[in-house]
Amino acid sequence: MIVVLTKGISTHDKEMVRIYLRDRGFNIREQSFGGDTILGAAGKTTIDLRELGLLPGVERVASTSKPYELASRETHGEDTIVTVGALPGVKIGGSRISVIAGPCAVESKEQIRETAARVRESGAVMLRGGAYKPRTSPYAFQGLGMEGLEYMKLAGEENGMPIVTEVVSPELAVQMKDLTDMFQIGARNMQNFELLKKVGSLGKPVLLKRGPSATIEEWLLSAEYLLAAGTKDVVLCERGIRTFETYTRNTLDISAIPVVKGLSHLPVIVDPSHAVGIRDKVSQAALAAVAAGADGLTVEVHPRPDTALSDGPQSLYPEQFEKLMRDIEALAPVVGKELLRTPRTLAPGTVQAVPGTALPRNAGAVPPIAYSGENSSYTEQALTRIFGEDAERLQVSGFSGVFDAVLDGSASAGVVPVENSLAGSVHENYDLFLRYPDIAIVGELKLRVVHCLIADPRAEIESIQVIRGHPQDFAQCKGFLDKHPGWILEPSNSSADAAASIVRDGAIRVAAIAGEAQAQGLKILREGIETNPLNYTRFVIISRRENGGRAPIPPSLGSDKPNKASLVFSVSDEPGSLFACLKTMSDRGINLSKLESRPIQGKPWEYLFYVDVSIPPEEGIFDQVIEELKTKARDFHFLGTYRASL
Repeated sequence: MIVVLTKGISTHDKEMVRIYLRDRGFNIREQSFGGDTILGAAGKTTIDLRELGLLPGVERVASTSKPYELASRETHGEDTIVTVGALPGVKIGGSRISVIAGPCAVESKEQIRETAARVRESGAVMLRGGAYKPRTSPYAFQGLGMEGLEYMKLAGEENGMPIVTEVVSPELAVQMKDLTDMFQIGARNMQNFELLKKVGSLGKPVLLKRGPSATIEEWLLSAEYLLAAGTKDVVLCERGIRTFETYTRNTLDISAIPVVKGLSHLPVIVDPSHAVGIRDKVSQAALAAVAAGADGLTVEVHPRPDTALSDGPQSLYPEQFEKLMRDIEALAPVVGKELLRTPRTLAPGTVQAVPGTALPRNAGAVPPIAYSGENSSYTEQALTRIFGEDAERLQVSGFSGVFDAVLDGSASAGVVPVENSLAGSVHENYDLFLRYPDIAIVGELKLRVVHCLIADPRAEIESIQVIRGHPQDFAQCKGFLDKHPGWILEPSNSSADAAASIVRDGAIRVAAIAGEAQAQGLKILREGIETNPLNYTRFVIISRRENGGRAPIPPSLGSDKPNKASLVFSVSDEPGSLFACLKTMSDRGINLSKLESRPIQGKPWEYLFYVDVSIPPEEGIFDQVIEELKTKARDFHFLGTYRASL
């Protein structure tokens, strides 16, 4: 049973509610969820919920059908996002896929430092490793103990990565508290209830692995022990269960991922290394877990697995881990997520106050991120993928409003769409770059777009007469709309605006083309109505240039060097003038990924060329090409350099 208390409840009223429950045989656990203070009351007795609801300071009472009340989605509908490490910390859950990597066991200071550097370079955001190793054989390597944990803490700090390590006894938990950022409860200890109670009482985030023979309910009840003991940050880890199959170490229960996410609000990650136990199968299992909806992975990586003192056969080589991370980055947009990257290290004299921004020290509060559209619009979803759920955001009117907000400093960055894989370029935004020469592109994201036909809950598709949506959405859904030639199409500023207008007007003969996230309180008449399922919109992150130069890269976009640039130029009306510009790039090994012409306003039959190009890894070549292009092209505009999104 969950008792939600009113905001601002007095200490006296809260204590009276506690006494009421305690006197009737309930164990009580107080916790905060989403701004609400709740009392979790567990016990075998029954009471009149109406009587409890009349007590001063009680807002509502919820009875749950699950024995794991605090972990249940019935009592906490929104997904929990767990933050690990010092703020802003690493977030597990939500729209990001977080990858934890490292060796099975800490073997030496050099080994853990080398591994940490390698996995961080590939994109891991947390470091894993065992200081204490519970092993089946008493003669196997048991770990370096506290010495190993100190080595691991050092490696994590050197690479800006929080660490997670297994705790095997209540006594050790107290000793390890100040050295680890997250406790791991191993599969063998999932039902070690005294350990769960002690670790939970310490208040740190906990990674709870599923036992090899545990049911999902038993797993969630173990999470309930941790939540009831005091911690509010629990991450569930599926690592395979024991079956009759002997070819793999365990059997990865892929179906547990969507099942648990339906039952509980807690984030779910997967350990493919222990699930299959075979190095060459780990990456396939990891990608399957991502496809099934996992919020992250924990993967064993060792610089020299053949000499590892523990679990060498299932540990990836760093090169294999690098490929896995690139595959995850490519797969993530298909399942509506983005791979979380380690933030770029800030230069001395700067401070990161909001994810994705860097301003001079003492510059005051960091402005938010600007976007155009209603809440839950595709642009806001892209913003969340890039900057995280906690990023402060500024909602403006129109795409030009985003550019204005970034230019005048009311926003530290902005997010705008520039291209769709089906409907083509968003020319309005490309034109805005020419009107705002002090604004540059610093990053990009490709977001998969799944369109739905959304209407009032009373509506049926046969009664629809009018369709509202952004003109780009009409183009992307042309195949579906062509089947209904009698419908009237009414353009909106955005898909979110179209959905919001139905709620506002209460019209039952009007439907909107929008995403599932925008269907709050509305009815989805048809899902997946886009003409081609390979429907992606490319968003770019814009920032103001510093002192007329290149714009700073938001730290949340990662530490990788830019490998892509966007240019705009015109050429003289002479034979071979465009060819000369393109040849300049070709001769230096620069690949074009986009070439598009646009009429120059006020100059009939003259055109600007919009070009996206690769940046060679060799230092200096790209800058030389840019300088040479400026001499051969007219009206040259450098829109920015950034890291390409797969």
